[in-house]
Amino acid sequence: MAIFRGAGVAMVTPMKDNGEINYEVLGQLIEDQIAGHTDAIIICGTTGEAPTLEDDEHLEAIRYTVDKTAGRIPVIAGTGSNNTAHAIMMSKEAQKQGADGCLLVAPYYNKATQNGLVKHFAAIAGAVDIPCILYNVPSRTGSNILPETALRLANEVDNIVAIKEASGNISQVGKLAALCEGKLDIYSGNDDQIVPICALGGIGVISVLSNVAPRETHNMVEYCMMNRYDKARELQHKALDLVNALFCEVNPIPVKAALRMQGFEVGNPRLPLTEMEPAHQEVLRKAMVEFGCL
Repeated sequence: MAIFRGAGVAMVTPMKDNGEINYEVLGQLIEDQIAGHTDAIIICGTTGEAPTLEDDEHLEAIRYTVDKTAGRIPVIAGTGSNNTAHAIMMSKEAQKQGADGCLLVAPYYNKATQNGLVKHFAAIAGAVDIPCILYNVPSRTGSNILPETALRLANEVDNIVAIKEASGNISQVGKLAALCEGKLDIYSGNDDQIVPICALGGIGVISVLSNVAPRETHNMVEYCMMNRYDKARELQHKALDLVNALFCEVNPIPVKAALRMQGFEVGNPRLPLTEMEPAHQEVLRKAMVEFGCL
């Protein structure tokens, strides 16, 4: 059974000027997302700057999100790591904090083999009782979860139930869908590929765009699920300039700038990420105005 269908938001982690997590603003963002019909919250993933969060901060952000959401929509915690033991520990703790599922990014930098990926993900998922979503994003990790590997994991590990596919390779996603139909749910990991991936059999998106346009992102997937691809395409086409602007610098630099434009005091990213370049801010602002979210 799917953890969620529709648009899950890859939530930013708002920061105060002193670098601490701003829980008041995080609460505002959660309420804004729920009001916008977001179908799930993904906390402490890449967009949430997980690599720069200390473990206690990371787990407190998960706990706060679970408490604030109060069962209204699922909360999925980013707990992946390139250190299998650390990912096991974080996943166990996320389960204790009440997370409905874990998002497990492929191990980065050390570039495991496909067999290594199987052992890594199986060890993490085997340590918890909640559903796990694999996260394939080769541009950030340097490793690619091949369709055959995803199928093997789906067959061998009961609580590996889905994959966030951000390879950008539609042919690979098509093969994945053909191999894993009925065994592994597929979420788009790229906001410019929501409709194509849903058309191939995906059931939603884990979205950066949803931070600033939750209702439209939800509606795009909803139209796909209703086989109203004419309406879904309209929204996908309308969003393309905004999506490009949200990725004109490395995520989450632009989306934090976009949220500040909307009046949310999310702060700047932690180093090594920096504030968005002024010229890019103007491109982003224009795209937001044209899309209608500013």
